[in-house]
Amino acid sequence: MRLFLTTLLLLALASAAHGGNLDFTLHKLESGRPGPTILVVGGIQGDEPGGFFTAALLVSHYKITSGAVWVVPNLNFLSMIHNSRGMHGDMNRKFADLDPKDPEYEAVQKIKSIITDSRVEAVLHLHDGWGFFSPTYVSEWQNPKRWGQSVIIDQPTVAASRVGDLAARAETAAADATARLYDPMHAYHVKNTHTRDLDDETAKEMSKTLTFFAINHGKPAFGIEGSKNVSPFMSAYYHLAVVESFLHSFGIGFERSFELTTPNVAEALQSNVAVSFFDNKVYLDLRNARERLRYIPLKKDSAVEYRPGSPIMALVSADKSLKVYFGNKNVTELDPQYCEYDGSVEAVPMEIDGVKRVVPFGRVVPVAKSFRVEPSRDYRTNVIGFSKPGMADESGVTLTRADLQTNYSVDKAGSIYRVEVYKGDKFCGMILTAFDAKPPAMAGGDKLLRKLQKSGELELGR
Repeated sequence: MRLFLTTLLLLALASAAHGGNLDFTLHKLESGRPGPTILVVGGIQGDEPGGFFTAALLVSHYKITSGAVWVVPNLNFLSMIHNSRGMHGDMNRKFADLDPKDPEYEAVQKIKSIITDSRVEAVLHLHDGWGFFSPTYVSEWQNPKRWGQSVIIDQPTVAASRVGDLAARAETAAADATARLYDPMHAYHVKNTHTRDLDDETAKEMSKTLTFFAINHGKPAFGIEGSKNVSPFMSAYYHLAVVESFLHSFGIGFERSFELTTPNVAEALQSNVAVSFFDNKVYLDLRNARERLRYIPLKKDSAVEYRPGSPIMALVSADKSLKVYFGNKNVTELDPQYCEYDGSVEAVPMEIDGVKRVVPFGRVVPVAKSFRVEPSRDYRTNVIGFSKPGMADESGVTLTRADLQTNYSVDKAGSIYRVEVYKGDKFCGMILTAFDAKPPAMAGGDKLLRKLQKSGELELGR
């Protein structure tokens, strides 16, 4: 699958891993061609994965060909990793008035400054709500009090804006998404909260939100709600259908690297669950990772630098280990083994299925039958999962999948193994060998994807 990686996702773990820096990130997807700039925000509430999954996919799998899309996929990262609506209260109720002593004051001020940037013409705010909004009562899960599967507007128009016809554009987006349904119950509708005109409880709450703040500063703003009653992958699928309709409406051109279906959304999301350390000396594919990975070689006496495969990934310290989060899911836990690094070797010669090649560190090498690292006086090799008493250097040994202990694999399927290279006791770098014809992202996920393909996976009452 071709990825549109338009932004380098580099975070310094020096503070993040030790509980401090989980600041949100802004990714500017700019075409360099004329057109409006639209801001897309996800992750303000950490228990609404459809929204931040969608924003992450925009960053990694979309190319903007005219105009610009700015994306904040992780506005409330702390709440995301805790799968919480808000660790310090609901951040989406802090845009009208906020005490400077509030723990989220700086983050709210920062996103306000982005919203009010003169280049931003409109704002799309991504959420997941329970049930399915319907203008009339149909059932407990489908009625006017539900928020799922709706496009939210605070009022019909914003007079000062070129794209201020909120109601008309929202109706078009809802209709476009409804044309892509897996189930009739998933139909989209426009929900006007009449925030400025009404004096009911809903309007009072909406007056404190990010979208109403934008409206009050002359910026058209729309809330886009997926549903928590479907899988997060399906919610992201519907979100993308709505977002793409708005982009077309605003005159923004784009390319997407996958066909828009729920299974493809799931696969695209999983394709980025990876992390590399120290300029790619260590790369870990974590799409189907074991619950715990031990003895990960990290640089001794140094702040840990990592590069996530997705903007919704973070590493957080937990006692002496590092927990890896993808959105609100803890995908694995790493036990570091701190050692000195050596930079004199950047790649090693290998023989893979009988073909000789030079493999740089930080790569995943597909293996059908066997591999070996060619021996050298400059380094020694340690293949994690292979053990032979008395052997200090495993270079020159031809290994098959049967030679490796599955409980040492990176993934639960027993397919991916670490090949570590050392110069004396100093770590040079790591290569992953993958004994699987399919991309590792699919390992362990086939049942889910088949289920989604077959039925759309409607999960009521989740």
